[in-house]
Amino acid sequence: MVNSSLFVFGFLICIFVCSTCEAQDTWCVAQGPAPDDKLQSFLDSTCAQYNCADIQPGGSCFEPNTLHNHASYALDLAFRNTGDCNADIGTPSVTDPSFGNCHYP
Repeated sequence: MVNSSLFVFGFLICIFVCSTCEAQDTWCVAQGPAPDDKLQSFLDSTCAQYNCADIQPGGSCFEPNTLHNHASYALDLAFRNTGDCNADIGTPSVTDPSFGNCHYP
């Protein structure tokens, strides 16, 4: 009985530790087939709430200047703040989408 209790306790600790690490090792990026109008709407609403300076002209993530790239940055920015990756247009990624001087949140 004690061994099974220790196993359950250890399992729960492992789940807690893994879940607290997940947000650090997961990014939220735009889905390839996401419709442009939904990406633009999400981008507009997110940048009205959070600082999107990095994807503005002159920002470290402005280039490439594409809707998909900017929406990916906004999706990850929102993900960092809410813990939610918008399933309609975003998808979790375990590969860091940062590149060059562009560092995703």
